[in-house]
Formats: sequence, C-alpha cells, structure tokens
Amino acid sequence: MKILLPDSEGLKTAYQLSGKSAPQEKLPADPARIVYSAAHVTADPFSASAPSGRAAIDWETTLAFRRYLDGLGLGIAEAMDTAQRGMGLDWRNALELIKRTREELPHARVVNGCGTDHLAPEDARSLDDVSDAYLEQVDAIQGVGARIILMASRALVRVAKSPDDYKAVYAKVLSACDQPVVLHWLGSAFDPALKGYWGAPHFEDALEVALEVIEHNKSKVDGIKISLLDKEKEILMRRRLPAGVKMYTGDDFNYPELIAGDEQGYSHALLGIFDPIAPLAASAVKRLGEGDKAGFHALLAPTVPLARLMFQAPTQYYKTGVVFLAWLNGFQKHFIMLNGAQSMRALPYFTGIFRHADACGLLRDPERAIELMRSFLALYGAD
Repeated sequence: MKILLPDSEGLKTAYQLSGKSAPQEKLPADPARIVYSAAHVTADPFSASAPSGRAAIDWETTLAFRRYLDGLGLGIAEAMDTAQRGMGLDWRNALELIKRTREELPHARVVNGCGTDHLAPEDARSLDDVSDAYLEQVDAIQGVGARIILMASRALVRVAKSPDDYKAVYAKVLSACDQPVVLHWLGSAFDPALKGYWGAPHFEDALEVALEVIEHNKSKVDGIKISLLDKEKEILMRRRLPAGVKMYTGDDFNYPELIAGDEQGYSHALLGIFDPIAPLAASAVKRLGEGDKAGFHALLAPTVPLARLMFQAPTQYYKTGVVFLAWLNGFQKHFIMLNGAQSMRALPYFTGIFRHADACGLLRDPERAIELMRSFLALYGAD
C-alpha cells in the first residue's frame, strides 16, 4: 500500500507502508511496573459550543477508549493534561469525566486529576484561596470514591512568595486526602504558566523543596510523576525518594530507559504517549515482567521517534497528535478537538505522525488510515 505524502516544501513522494502490526498482548494484573496511560477525550462536534466554547464531550466515544485501555491491562490517568485539562476541559466537565469513568470501570486502576483550575490564577489573592480550591476538588473526587493525582496549580505559582508557601499548601491539602496520592511536577515545557514551580527558579533548589514536601507527608504520598523531559533530573530525584514512594516517569522522550531502570532502581509510568502507543506499552511491560528486557526495548525503542515528534515544542500541543492518531485508528469518527486544538500543528507534523505510526505498526487498519489521510490532505489542498 502506498500514499503520496507532501514534505515541508509541498513536494509529494510515494510512501510505502510498512505492513507492520503491533502486538495486542494484555498486561497482567501484577505487572513489573505500574503503568498509567493518560487518556484523551473526544469532542462532540455537533454541539453549538464546539469547538471553541465550553467543553462539549462525546461521552460514549470517550468512555469506549477507556474500556480499550483497561482491556489492555493499562491503568488510566483521568482528567489530566492529555484530556486537555486547562486547555479546553474545565473542572465541571473534568469531574463529570471522573464520575463516568468510575461508574464505567469501577475495578480499573485509575488516578484522577485534582487541581485548582476552577480558580482563575488572576482571582487568587491568598494561599487560602489556593488551598480551598484544591480542597473543593479533593472532596468532590473522594466523594465518588476515586483516587487522586494532585496536579500542579497555576494559581499557586501566582500567589506563592517562597518555597515555604508551597510546603504549607501541600501539607494542608495532603492532610485531607483519604488515600495516598500521586503528586505531579509538570514542567514549564508542558505548561509555561508553571515556570518556577516549588518557589525556586532552578531545578536543584526546586528538587529540595519537592523532596521535603514528600518527606513531611510521605504517609499521604504514593509517588510522584515528574514531566521535565530530562532523564538525568528524574533519575536524580528517583534515587532520593523515601522508601516506598514511587517515581512515575512523565518523560515522553526517554521512557524506555527510565522504565527499564538501572542497578539502583526504576520508574513506573504515567504517560501521555501511552495513549497512542497503548498496545505496544502493554506488550513491552508484559515482556519486561517475563524477564525479556531485550523484547521490552525492541517494542518500545521504535516508538521514541514518534513520541519526540508528537511532543515537540510547543510541547503543550502534543494532544493534537494524540487525537489525530486516535482518529486515524478509528477510535473516533472525526478530528475535532476541544478548544479547536486540532488546528495547533502544521501539516508536516501530521504527515510525520502518519509515517512514524506506520513504522511502529500502530495503524490498526492501514487501508482505512490511508483513506482518512487522503481526506485530511485534501483539506490542505495536498491530495
């Protein structure tokens, strides 16, 4: 099978599909690594508010994708940035998403994004405002029996004057959590509004603050996910975590190496890239648990070029690539996103996603994917 794909200059050349097909192996219930896939949402394109107004979600298609992830044995990180949290998905719809996933998959391994996004940063006047916002979401999520991943707060960045302010807010919020939570250190590459998180401009100082927060509240902390796209920083922090506190890699550039680990430890995973590469993620971690480290790397290493393209700067628009591939693979009937985010990447990005996905065997129905890709190119006058 072939398709004509344009390059960055518009020159079209024939691309021969690889014919590869990703394995479809289920991760066992006791995997070698705890693995969460942050999951995207499908917009409802027929709503009067779509795509740039209040979030309008196609609930059945969104939940069907979560059933698919659970069927592969993957955990689900719900209502996170992959679901466009803070970039189209507001708190009201995030809570509805959390509730529906809880009802749909009551026995699945799920952690749910808890933040302060219903409080506009410019409306935050004090640390109490931020704490109260966090606690409102904590109460709502725990009220439906769901577990929490404590997301970074734009409002806290705005009002905090020192690292001690971060320590105070986290201590107050964590004390209200009824189960150990996953903390999330989201780097400014993913959200520029979070620059200087933990009240420190440099990583070395921020690391000390984060470690102190964990140490002082370790009975309330299951682990921490860091999304800094820097493997050395993650490894450094991983080696200093208190006993029993897990590192969940959020590094969508270096995840195979970090999950495999070294002689001093390894990272579990909570990744946006595991949405589009879900079958390979499940199969690879299954093989790792079987002692087949070479097989693990053989499956995941070819996905890294796809991930590096999908998460290229400006990194916060990686969701566009995630949903584009979901559309090509038939998980949804259209390529419309919340907040019009389908327009946030250029044509060469999409043709690159197509090529890399095919090279990894991630096009579930290549003939259908070619048909959709041709219709997509036609919108750009490149059919």
